[in-house]
Amino acid sequence: MNTVNGTAAAAVGRLSFRPLDPLRDAELLHRWVTHPKAAYWMMQEARLVDVERAYREIAADEHHHALLGLHDGEPAFLMEYYDPRHRELVGLYEPRPGDVGMHFLVAPTERPVHGFTRAVIAAVMARLFEDPAAARVVVEPDVSNKAVHALNEAVGFVPEREIQKPEKRALLSFCTREQFASATGVTA
Repeated sequence: MNTVNGTAAAAVGRLSFRPLDPLRDAELLHRWVTHPKAAYWMMQEARLVDVERAYREIAADEHHHALLGLHDGEPAFLMEYYDPRHRELVGLYEPRPGDVGMHFLVAPTERPVHGFTRAVIAAVMARLFEDPAAARVVVEPDVSNKAVHALNEAVGFVPEREIQKPEKRALLSFCTREQFASATGVTA
């Protein structure tokens, strides 16, 4: 995969990013986050207004950001990144300079593409590491989400320990720029 300015050319097609528009994208996101395959996103019961509100809050937050991921120009995944010194993990671990937290969600589809989710997480990681200040990506998926643990490992994440967040028991894991490059061959 080659990455240039946030666009990844992968075997599955072209992956790129654009800023998420909480109003324009709310209906699309609502379909994604309430789908049964998005159970770990924890918005199954959200109404459209709830999704719109949640992403308006992210858009207004200097420590939390959301991007819409595109596959060959069409919306296909969601990427969120945050400063763990101020969001999500405050008081749950000792952040280092250059730490950035990340979440991603692949849209449900009737026609899955083999290797797509792995290409998405690699593109998300490459996008994060385009920022020279990003030294290490932090994730905290639900301990029971074995599929995402395998994806995380495939791109270089190393689990550190389980932590208790208010909404879930999570597996705190880290991936440095070097671990990502070693696992994927992608440099950002």
